[in-house]
Amino acid sequence: MAASALIEKLNWRYATKKMDPALAVPQDKVEQIVEAVRMAPTSSGTQPFELFVITNPELRAEIRKVAWDQAQITDGSHLLVFAAWDNYSDARIDAVTAQMTEERGEIPMLNKYYENLKSTYLPRDETVNHDHAARQAYIALGFALAVAAELEVDSTPMEGFDPAKVDEILGLQDRGLRSVVLLPLGHRQEEADWLLPMKKVRKPRADFVTEIA
Repeated sequence: MAASALIEKLNWRYATKKMDPALAVPQDKVEQIVEAVRMAPTSSGTQPFELFVITNPELRAEIRKVAWDQAQITDGSHLLVFAAWDNYSDARIDAVTAQMTEERGEIPMLNKYYENLKSTYLPRDETVNHDHAARQAYIALGFALAVAAELEVDSTPMEGFDPAKVDEILGLQDRGLRSVVLLPLGHRQEEADWLLPMKKVRKPRADFVTEIA
């Protein structure tokens, strides 16, 4: 897709408030969005988060209860949950190194790089490391939003939920994960969404961009 066409799609997208529960997102489009998340760049290639794709109605209803009763969670057909590592560890970084070695071959410089990474990350406070991992998940969220827009799939990024309760519902603590952001996918219900007719509002370029030559 040409850059100008992508910008048009980004103007088309908005944080959909009312999704049509009768319209499911085709699975091939969901797979493309998921693949965009998987292909997103992350710091040192660690991919320190996991993605949960939830279609189960009962599970989404439980999550809705702890997410400010936001209807898109159940009216959409798919709910993406981005869950970041709770901390970095020897095992997690070693797994990254092992995969790199398996797919690229033995590269001594690469092994040294990840050993240095461990010496930097592992002594840090768990909160610092989780926050760092969460930021990587947000990079991938941006990719998901852009590809969803390109495919004309509606989406609504959400931080309005109780992470601890979502973690409990999905059993994330046992997997060393913590939920950081939700992304329902669906199709807008045009006649019922109060936000749709409104003009998209963004800061003007002059107030937003500083160019330094």
